[in-house]
Amino acid sequence: MNFEQLFASRASRMKASEIRELLKLLDQPGIVSFAGGIPDPALFPSGAFSEAYQEVLAGDQAGAALQYSISEGHVGLRQWLADHMTSIGVPCGIENIVITSGSQQALDYLGKVFLSPNDTAMVTWPTYMGALGAFSAYEPRYERLNVHENRPAADIAAEAEAAGGRVKFAYLSADFSNPTGETVDRSVREALLAMAEDLDCAILEDSAYQALRYDGEAVPPILALELAEKGDIDACRTVYLGSFSKTLSPGLRIGWVCAAAPLISQLVLLKQAGDLHTGTLNQMAIAKVAETQFEDHVTKLRSVYGARRDAMLDALEAHMPEGVDWTRPEGGMFVWLTLPKGMDGAEVLAEALKTEKVAFVPGRAFFADGSGGNTIRLSFSMNAEDEMREGVRRLAVVLRRMLV
Repeated sequence: MNFEQLFASRASRMKASEIRELLKLLDQPGIVSFAGGIPDPALFPSGAFSEAYQEVLAGDQAGAALQYSISEGHVGLRQWLADHMTSIGVPCGIENIVITSGSQQALDYLGKVFLSPNDTAMVTWPTYMGALGAFSAYEPRYERLNVHENRPAADIAAEAEAAGGRVKFAYLSADFSNPTGETVDRSVREALLAMAEDLDCAILEDSAYQALRYDGEAVPPILALELAEKGDIDACRTVYLGSFSKTLSPGLRIGWVCAAAPLISQLVLLKQAGDLHTGTLNQMAIAKVAETQFEDHVTKLRSVYGARRDAMLDALEAHMPEGVDWTRPEGGMFVWLTLPKGMDGAEVLAEALKTEKVAFVPGRAFFADGSGGNTIRLSFSMNAEDEMREGVRRLAVVLRRMLV
C-alpha cells in the first residue's frame, strides 16, 4: 500500500488537495524515510542469485525451469521448506506445503477459503494493513483479538452469530509484528490455541519476520505448540504463513503456507484457478540459494538490522519528549510509537515532511476501525545508523514543537 492509499483511506482526516501536496514532498532530496517496511536491497544475496539462475538455465533443468509446473510448487523447494519447518518445531511433509506468490497471495486465498459476508475475522489491534486489505474483499466483520486477555469465547461467538455469521479465524503475527514489532509470548500462544478450540476456528499465523530475531529467547511457532499437543499436523487448526521476502528477496514473490493437508488441497485448487502456479524459474533459483546460503545470510541480516534497531532505540531514548512511548522489539523491522492523546499521526507526518524532511507511516491505517490516530510506525531496515539517529532527532523536534 502506497502513501496515497494510506492517506486517502477512510481513517484519514486529510483533504485530497493536502494529500497531493504532501506526496510531492516525498521526492525531495534529504528526506529521511522510516516509512517503507522493506528489506535493504544492498543486503540482497545478488551474487548467489546470479549463480543460481545461470546454473538452472545452463543445465539439464533449463526446460523444466521455463515450463509450466504443478500448482503445489516446485518439489525441491517444498522439500527444503518441509525440512526448514521441521527445524523450527513443525515436522511435516511436502503435502503440507503450498508455494504462493508471496504471503500476500496466501492471505487473499485464506480469506477466500474461510470468509463469507458477515463472518467474523479476529485480528490484532493494530494489525498488518495488507491483511485487512485481503480480508476486507470478502466483507467480514472484524473483532478485536486481544493477545493478552480476550473476552469469553461464548460472548465472541454469540456476537458473531447475531451479526449473521460465525468466527472463522484469528489472525496475528506472533513474532516481531508489523506494525508494532511486538512478540507474543508462549503462554499467550497457548491461550490463543485454547480460545480457537472453544470457538472452533482457525489461527492464521503470519510469520514473515520469524527468522529476524536479534536478541531474547525464541518462542516456538503456534503451529509447533499445537502439533506437539495433537501429534498430527493434519489435526491442527493453525495455518503458518511464511515468506522469503524479508530474508532473501521480495521481488521473486515466493511465500508458502504450511498447514493440514486438506486445507493445502483447497489452496491448490485456488492456485489452479488463480495463476496456475508461482513462477517455476524463481522457485528453482530460490531453492538453490536457500540450500546453500539461507542460514549464513540470515545471520548477516540479524547483525546489520540488529545494529540499526539499537541505533533507533538509543535515539528515541535520547531525543523523544515526555509523553511519547514506544515498543522495544526483539527482532523484525519496526518500532511503534504512541503519541500523547489528541495528536494525529497524519498531521505530524505533514509537518515532519514540510519542516524536517522526515517520513513515516501514520498508525490509523493499521486499525480495522480507523482508530489509533495518535500512533505511528517507524521502520529501521533501510537507514544507516547515523542517518537513523538524525532522522529520529528531527522527528523529536517536530513532536516537541507540536506539543507546545
